[in-house]
Amino acid sequence: MKHYLTSAAAAIVLLGGVGAALADTIVVQPEQETVVREYIKKEPLASVNLLGVELKLGSSVPDKVELREVPNVKYRVAVINDETVLVDPDTRQIVEVLH
Repeated sequence: MKHYLTSAAAAIVLLGGVGAALADTIVVQPEQETVVREYIKKEPLASVNLLGVELKLGSSVPDKVELREVPNVKYRVAVINDETVLVDPDTRQIVEVLH
């Protein structure tokens, strides 16, 4: 019986960690993506070429990259290496790569 309680306690701790990790996940709503895509069509941005920068969630965008504000969207947009990315303006971390 003691073995089952220990296993149950371990499972609860693990699930709690997963819940905490999911709480930190940023979700960009499809409506926001649509607004960004329409904005980029109307106001094209020049691509900034950055060697050695991997465009993935959580990657930091260097200060030399200008982040453009998009009306009614929390995040800023930039085009890096011909890829459109949404960036958290407070942390400068990529929250979405739009393909």
